[in-house]
Amino acid sequence: MSRLWRGLEAVVQTRTVSPTISHHYHTIQAIPRECTGSRVSSRDRTQGRIPAVVFSQGLLEKNPANRSPSRKQLLTTERKQIQTILKSVKPPFFCSTMFQLQIRAGSGSSVLLESGRVLPIKIHRDEESGKILNLVFVWADEGTHLEVAVPLVFKGEEDCPGIKKGGYFNRIRTSLKFIGPAEHIPQKIEVDVSKLDIDDRVFMHDLEVHPSLKLLSKNERMPICKIVPTYTENRDPMKI
Repeated sequence: MSRLWRGLEAVVQTRTVSPTISHHYHTIQAIPRECTGSRVSSRDRTQGRIPAVVFSQGLLEKNPANRSPSRKQLLTTERKQIQTILKSVKPPFFCSTMFQLQIRAGSGSSVLLESGRVLPIKIHRDEESGKILNLVFVWADEGTHLEVAVPLVFKGEEDCPGIKKGGYFNRIRTSLKFIGPAEHIPQKIEVDVSKLDIDDRVFMHDLEVHPSLKLLSKNERMPICKIVPTYTENRDPMKI
């Protein structure tokens, strides 16, 4: 239970969806990609494959002194498998879900070159068709510290007293960025808003997550949602 502030004490419940559940959606199959360039990538897509890359997130550090060994590998994945994954995981949670990755010597090969846990961090799509052009993964082995934008899922709007009184549910944030060990990063955070009244808010610091996770925000007292009144104090309709 956490505390909210609106002149009196209210209650909100939060639940993090454990990453141990999300690890078992699919094992992504990939093969090495030795050549790069638009022509090579176009050929791969024509053959039903999606160009991809995996590396350690430390490679993104602006300060070269803080960069960890990259373990960078150029790959291609099967388009059909990625599409199947996106149907089961849903796009909003794809980049906060850990997957097992197996890199094999070739398409259909039983020779395993490398395997490990990964986190997708970027899906590049064609602006017109929406087709996936490229995928970017980072290694997410146990103990690896990652920065992840975790989606927020609000539950209980249908029972919310503030909404029943005519209030408007204002989603201020749809995700929050955390840093912490890969094994403790949740796929999503569920926020129960079923007890919120008019002018109630849920703040960043109200969310309960694993103690090893650090919220990357300059002000943890910022709200993530609020029940906004649709009338003034004298109950005259608001002028919009």
